[in-house]
Amino acid sequence: MSDVRTVRSPSMLRLAAASLAGTAIEFYDFFVYGTAAALVLGPLFFPTFSPVAGTLAAFGTFGVGFVARPLGSMLFGHIGDRRGRRPVLVMSLLLTGASTVALGFVPTYDRIGVAAPLLLLLLRFLQGLGLGGEWGGAVLLTAEHAPAGRRALWSSFPQIGPAVGFLLANGVMLALSAALTDAQFAQWGWRVPFWAAGALALGGLWLRSSLAESPRFLEIDDHARVPLVEVARHHWRLVLLTAGALAIGYAVFYAVTTWSLAYGTEQLGVSRTVMLTCIMAAVVVKGSLTPVMALLGDRYGRKPLCLAGCTASALWMFPMVALLATGQPLLMFLGFTGALVSFITMFAVIAAYLPELYEPRVRCTGAAVGYNLGGVLGGALTPIVATALAEHGGRVPWGVGAYLTAIALLSLGCFALLPETRPVPVVAAEPVTG
Repeated sequence: MSDVRTVRSPSMLRLAAASLAGTAIEFYDFFVYGTAAALVLGPLFFPTFSPVAGTLAAFGTFGVGFVARPLGSMLFGHIGDRRGRRPVLVMSLLLTGASTVALGFVPTYDRIGVAAPLLLLLLRFLQGLGLGGEWGGAVLLTAEHAPAGRRALWSSFPQIGPAVGFLLANGVMLALSAALTDAQFAQWGWRVPFWAAGALALGGLWLRSSLAESPRFLEIDDHARVPLVEVARHHWRLVLLTAGALAIGYAVFYAVTTWSLAYGTEQLGVSRTVMLTCIMAAVVVKGSLTPVMALLGDRYGRKPLCLAGCTASALWMFPMVALLATGQPLLMFLGFTGALVSFITMFAVIAAYLPELYEPRVRCTGAAVGYNLGGVLGGALTPIVATALAEHGGRVPWGVGAYLTAIALLSLGCFALLPETRPVPVVAAEPVTG
């Protein structure tokens, strides 16, 4: 037993670091599109629309990435359950990276007409397809290597990746916004972060080339022939509950990071630099608290943290939109931070919770499909619905607060119906066995 423990710690550190880096790169690819959609894609690719309609159209192409994510989780989940978690990490990173670089080369509407938004739509779909496989592979590889008593902590490392990817994507956008004129940014500056994705993808592939396959996968004797069919037949209720439960996390995150960016710059007249700085500062707080919340999940259980995060989200959505509507940087930062702390209270433990809900032979498909369907419910629709509601909501967009609160209550009900999975008996038994 002592030998196993000696090997386990360094290998877990390397595995967690590689998973974090990989998810950061893939979410950088995904987030850089959301920021571009909020700032410039509307007038460049939908110039015949009004400003609000153009933003809605840009967010529509943004939402296509979320629609593709469940399809990606089905495709890559099949590979993960049949061939292993490790191949998923390489294939999904290649697909997402290549489609992101290609987005940076798409000509605008004034060059090729309607083909421009169609190409945008296709590449965004491929981007979402790759990201749909990424989460399941990265999380499962980490969670299935981790010791039971620290599973939430170790599997929270891939969950820090989205925060790092967001900061990286928006840091590049912020630097370009500050260094370039509006005309330069609209002409070519917005493309630079997409081109940078190629170098990041190569770095991620190098990091993931030496990862070992999940021991839980290697222990499976009877692999599911068609994992999706088995999940649909025997675990459909669980998939729907997890999708509904996770919807509020996606809704909160994209309300803060995507919709509020467009609302602040277009409706409130706040500069891009100020809005990006406020949002990025709140994301730093969220990322820093992720391992803390995961440790609480290992100590007190997954479900209590999820219920607490949902409740906090339901209570904070109206204050958040009121603070945003002030246009004051410090108050906006406070509103964003409260929302993202509520979000990470749930999502810090999700990487351990979802895999524990599914049996190993269909775990990659089941967990990833549930996770990404939650993205469709919460992430794809929120920027579109919130933009439409805010257009007719007066100075303070109370309709957005009501919409987000309703999603929080739906998710709270779904979490209440899910079981607890924290492996308390295993943790208690390990010292006796050793």
